[in-house]
Formats: sequence, C-alpha cells, structure tokens
Amino acid sequence: MSNLDDYGGGQRPSDSVLVVTTNDVPGYRVERVIGEVFGLTVRSRHLGSQIGAGLKSLVGGELKGLTKTLVESRNQAMERLVEQAGARGANAVLMMRFDVTEAADLGTEICAYGTAAVISPLD
Repeated sequence: MSNLDDYGGGQRPSDSVLVVTTNDVPGYRVERVIGEVFGLTVRSRHLGSQIGAGLKSLVGGELKGLTKTLVESRNQAMERLVEQAGARGANAVLMMRFDVTEAADLGTEICAYGTAAVISPLD
C-alpha cells in the first residue's frame, strides 16, 4: 500500500478549524457567518514531469508524479484556507470546494474556498 500522504489529503486532526463540504455540521449550530474565505496556490509544470507524463500517456496508466503534485497543491490550498478562516475568528469552514483552472498556460491554479463561520455544540 502506498503512503496515504502521497495520494490523499484532508484535514489534520490538529487543525483548530473544522472544514466540511456540507451546509451545516450535525450536532452544532452556526452562531455567526463570517463570510467567504479561500486558499490559493499556482503550480508551474515541471519539464521532467511533463515529458514523463507525455511518454506515459502513450501506454496508459496513472501519472503518479502529476497525481502527487496535485495532492500537494490541494493540501497547500486547504492549509491556506484554514489559516485564513482562523485569522478571521472562525472555527469552521462550511461548504468547502476546490476549483482548478489553467493559469495562462504557465501552470495550474488550485483554489480551496468556503464559508467561514463560528459554530458551537447544541445543548
């Protein structure tokens, strides 16, 4: 089995800001909505990985180097999202999403975004 950190991501248990893709969190109430927050990174393409990906595409299969790069990029965008939310006083980000676009043929832009909020447990 491969290293989970190489091919997966998500929130670390130590994060003080809960990030969810849902509108609410079961067992919690939204006390205050702070507003939109996002974390952004732009990654350029590495010539070696581009050549390797081109060769691999001839025979098929997973492009593991590009997969690792995308995972690292998504995780970095997510870390920046959590930092932004925490800096604004939030303890949660609701409705988190990722957006990936090409950035002027120079690289790939990865944006993690959502709604920063303060939540508290239901009584």
